[in-house]
Amino acid sequence: MSFVIMTDTSANLPTPDARNNGIVVVPLSYYVDGSECTCMDTEAFESERYYESMKNGVKITTSQINPQKYIDAMEPVLEQGNDILFVGMSSGVSGSYGSAEIAKEQLLSEYPERRIRLVDSLAASLGEGLLVYRAIECRQQGMSLDETAELLMDERHQICQIFTVDDLMHLRRGGRLSNASAIIGTLLNVKPLLKGNENGQIVTFGKVRGRKAVIEQMVQRYEKFVKAAGTQTVCISHANCKEDALRLAELLKRSCPPKGILIVDHEPVTGSYLGPGALALYFMGDDEVRKNS
Repeated sequence: MSFVIMTDTSANLPTPDARNNGIVVVPLSYYVDGSECTCMDTEAFESERYYESMKNGVKITTSQINPQKYIDAMEPVLEQGNDILFVGMSSGVSGSYGSAEIAKEQLLSEYPERRIRLVDSLAASLGEGLLVYRAIECRQQGMSLDETAELLMDERHQICQIFTVDDLMHLRRGGRLSNASAIIGTLLNVKPLLKGNENGQIVTFGKVRGRKAVIEQMVQRYEKFVKAAGTQTVCISHANCKEDALRLAELLKRSCPPKGILIVDHEPVTGSYLGPGALALYFMGDDEVRKNS
C-alpha cells in the first residue's frame, strides 16, 4: 500500500467498503440531548429511530472536531511508516477541515520524513464519499500520493450534489444555508431544491410543489448534467425516506442509466442539519456542474 486513505464519518461510506479497502475513518460527534455519540458503523446505525426522534423534538447538536482527534487518528499511521491522503468534509459547511490542517502541521513537525496530503472535498455525505472511492481506484492503479491528491483536487469540482429537505429550519438553525434570504415556507407543500455550490456551501436554487415533482426535478438535472453515466456509480442518501430513494433510483435509469446506484441511510452528523425526509443525489458532471446544476 503506497499510502493510507483517511476520511471522516461524514463521507457516509458503507462500513464494509471502508473496512475492505483499509480506509481509516475519523469519527465526527453528535449529541442527543447532550450525550455524545458517534456513528462508526453504518450497518448498525438505527436511522429510522434517529430521524423519528428528530421529528418528535429530540434535540440533536454537533460540534466542530478538534485537531487532537485528527492527531489521534493520524499518528499511528505515521508511526507505522505510512504516508496519508485525507479526504475531508467541505470547509464550506464545517470548520473541521481547518482542524485537520492544524493537525497536519503539528504532525509533520514531529514526523518530517512522512507526507500528509489533505483534500477539501467541498462536499459532504456521499459527495465526499465519491472522492474517497476515486482515491481507492487511484491507489489500486498504482498512482502516487501526490498524483492522487492532485486528481482529487481537480475532480472535486465535478461532483454534483442535489438534494431536498422537508424543512429548511434545520439548515437555518445550524447556519449551514448560505443564501438564508431564500427561505421557502412549508406551506402548500412547497419543497426546496438545494445544491453544493463551487465553494462547498449549501444554497437553495429552486422550489417545487409536491414530493413527486421535486424528485422529478432532481432526475431532470441528473439527465442534463451527468457525464458518462454508464461508467459511474451514482449515489443516493436519504433520511428515513427509503421509498423516495428507491423511486429516485428507478427514474435515473430511464434515459441515462448509470453503471450502478448506491443507496445509503444519511449519516447522523450532517443529517442533523438536513432533518428527516431529506433526499440527496450525488454524481459526476463537468467542471462547471456546481455552478450550473
